Amino acid sequence: MSKKCLIVDEMHESIQDLLSQIGIEPVYLPKASRSEILDKIHDFEGLLIRSKTTVDQELVDKAVKLEFIGRAGAGLDKIDVEYVENRDIEILNAPEGNRDALAEHAVAMLLNLLNNINRADREVRNWIWDREGNRGVELSDKTVGIIGYGHMGQAFVQRLRAFDCRVLVYDKYRKGFGTKNVEEVSLEKMFAKADILSLHVPLTEETRGWINADFFEQFHKNIYLLNTARGEIVPTKDLLALLDSGKLLGAALDVLEKEKFDQLSKDQKVLFENLFTRKNVVLSPHVGGWTFASFKRINEVLVGKIATHYRIDWNA
Repeated sequence: MSKKCLIVDEMHESIQDLLSQIGIEPVYLPKASRSEILDKIHDFEGLLIRSKTTVDQELVDKAVKLEFIGRAGAGLDKIDVEYVENRDIEILNAPEGNRDALAEHAVAMLLNLLNNINRADREVRNWIWDREGNRGVELSDKTVGIIGYGHMGQAFVQRLRAFDCRVLVYDKYRKGFGTKNVEEVSLEKMFAKADILSLHVPLTEETRGWINADFFEQFHKNIYLLNTARGEIVPTKDLLALLDSGKLLGAALDVLEKEKFDQLSKDQKVLFENLFTRKNVVLSPHVGGWTFASFKRINEVLVGKIATHYRIDWNA
């Protein structure tokens, strides 16, 4: 088999050796510009991306030999899935590679939020010893509502079992997954019972802006939000209003509605400056699934799927 794969994003150094093991020639150009990719893509059967490159109609039309696209991660929002699939190009992603990293990070952010870790740390460093003001909330007393029960949602639920909290899960496209540890529920039941909402859905036209002020107002309780999915699912303006009203008791956010700070409009910058002053908000820079282990594991998952696509007998 003589196939070539263009790699246009930073990936763990193992990717080239792994591809070579299954007979695919890797061409590693992580610094390639959009125009360079468009100039070269006609010569490749495979394309590996992370988040830099948008795979749209323009790129696909130039990729006359393309047989597969590998996304080093879970989300496919940078790919025009319908157009790619209509060209009979296989789309492969690797949520199995970073689901454990994401789940651990989500638990860490939630515990940080409930126990005021960031705030307490800052205060102690400034000679403030406020025990009462940093009294924590126990996760075991709470009902955690989860939207989305794919790889990420399931890995998060697995970690929650150690805390003996009640877990409710809603997934529009998946049914029959309820167990003694996981209650499969309607949105109406989640609105009635949840103390914490955790999002584990992809960014699509359906989910963009879905978790807005109107959505949150349907919860019977004031709640906490954990978002390790995509920032565009929750409008920042609504998030701030909900924090102001007390409907949101706090938020832990690994993702933001716009993550390229140098491209923020003046109004967007004002919103973010407001968000960044909140003591009941915990933030991290979209690193939930981005650990040293997951960086390498994603390669192994992707190459395994490429091998399966070509019916190659291979074990990492």
